[in-house]
Amino acid sequence: MESIWVGERVRVRGIEPEESELLMEFDQDSTFMRNNDRLHPPRSKAGYRHYLESGVGTPNDDEFGAGIESLADRRLVGWFGTNGIDKNSGVFSYGIAIGTDFQRRGYASETIVLLLRYMFGERRFQKCDVEVYAYNTASLNLHQKLGFVEEGRRRRSQYFAGEYHDVVLMGMTIEEYAAAYSLGTVESS
Repeated sequence: MESIWVGERVRVRGIEPEESELLMEFDQDSTFMRNNDRLHPPRSKAGYRHYLESGVGTPNDDEFGAGIESLADRRLVGWFGTNGIDKNSGVFSYGIAIGTDFQRRGYASETIVLLLRYMFGERRFQKCDVEVYAYNTASLNLHQKLGFVEEGRRRRSQYFAGEYHDVVLMGMTIEEYAAAYSLGTVESS
């Protein structure tokens, strides 16, 4: 059996409530949090568990969150979530976070390719937009390597660590994706 959600290094899957402590561990790293979102106030173990049990990230076809599991370790190494769903124009966005100890192993790039294959090839979206903090050169390089094109910059649009930061706007169309990656195939059983 083949799954669109399994690559060579990762499996995309739901996050179980008992994995809430791992999310809590990721949130303890301020650099990690600033690179992926922003710093949040401290939350208890019960708070993280409630977050997962409350249906946040409960999947629907277009807007959903999921965990990223390393196939080698069978361990949760990160997560992503789609957002900015605009069905009228066929555009969506996502955020992705890989734990600091698991970065630069190809998990993010493989997960993004799997996600784009689903959104472009199964859900009929025609474009993906992402926003990357300008100082996050690793994420900028990753998205450029995958084929995203820089489309602009919002100056001084985020504030944290006592400073204002620019956000780089990047995008990829279905045609750009299809030129570099497979949209999948249909086989009879």
